[in-house]
Amino acid sequence: MSSGQELERLEEIMRTLRSDQGCPWDRKQTHRSLRPYLLEEAYEVLEALEEESPAHLREELGDLLLQVVFHAQLAAESGHFTLAEVLAELNAKLIRRHPHVFAAPEKTEVEAVVANWEEIKAREKAAAPSSALSGVPTTFPALMRAEKVQAKAARVGFDWPDVRGPLAKVKEEAEELVAVWEAGVESEADRRKLEEEFGDLLFSLVNLARFLKIRPELALLQSTEKFVRRFRCLEERAAAQGQELSALTLEEMDQLWEEEKKQS
Repeated sequence: MSSGQELERLEEIMRTLRSDQGCPWDRKQTHRSLRPYLLEEAYEVLEALEEESPAHLREELGDLLLQVVFHAQLAAESGHFTLAEVLAELNAKLIRRHPHVFAAPEKTEVEAVVANWEEIKAREKAAAPSSALSGVPTTFPALMRAEKVQAKAARVGFDWPDVRGPLAKVKEEAEELVAVWEAGVESEADRRKLEEEFGDLLFSLVNLARFLKIRPELALLQSTEKFVRRFRCLEERAAAQGQELSALTLEEMDQLWEEEKKQS
């Protein structure tokens, strides 16, 4: 079957699941109740990409597509729009935002393509008054939202001239965090101030990542997974010695950790 036929089949399955004779769980879902599943499926696609497993990626892309079809079905039932309208709008947008492909302009360098894309997006949204920072969902993960907001600010010239700026800012924010901590955290106001300074440090690190062309969300995911792998190996090393990890001293655990780092 073609992809179009399979998509129509998926749409029909979703209509059946939502019908009076369908699945009780599917029937009670709303746009709001489905929000965590949409985010979860997107992250599972990222995990499949990290694994470089085509079979797993195929499965997870299907699960993510299901969320799109589910939301389109809910919208259709409310008379707002259909899946066909979602696809039509997407197709029109892709053609409109790629004149270097469909209208054959003179320049097709990557930088020119990106600039043209942003210019077209700006024209599309010009009818509604907005900030230069508009268009970044508040529901994005914090690191991703910070990255997007900073990139938008940079497009209007609010940016460091080179990487030394964000490097110095990271150092400055780290020193401010330490100063607040050393002053003592004895009240709720102190706690809020410490949290604020920690947030400023994270925000500065995201800005540094942008200059280094690193995606902070992916970098943190990779570091977390590296920690998980090493910690599990730590548990295995302790078990090989006939011990529970919790029974070891911190110094013993640190020694095993350093040994594992050298081998990974």
